[in-house]
Amino acid sequence: MLEGLFDIRNDRRLGMYLYRMGFGAWLMYLVLGAPALHTYHHYRTDCGLLSFVLMVFGFSAAMVYDYFHHPAQFEIKKKWLFISYAILAGVIYFLEFGGRDKHLDLHWFLQLL
Repeated sequence: MLEGLFDIRNDRRLGMYLYRMGFGAWLMYLVLGAPALHTYHHYRTDCGLLSFVLMVFGFSAAMVYDYFHHPAQFEIKKKWLFISYAILAGVIYFLEFGGRDKHLDLHWFLQLL
């Protein structure tokens, strides 16, 4: 039943499903901001991050399909994929390391440049 779903090279359904799940998580993010649901407000950030992650992964899966079937569209979308991964890495960095309070030592990386 699911053997055709994970063939992302020739089928774009997995990318669409991940993107739709991300959109649904984004809608939950909006709903959890309502005053009537203040009891569940602590899940709002989790829904927002899950939404972003699912949309980026869905876009990545769609990019594999475009690489094989639509090379021109793939070249256009490639920069946006890089930008979305950079933003995702920044969000995870600030959530994991706490931004200003605790920071990751990147002096070794700056010496490479």
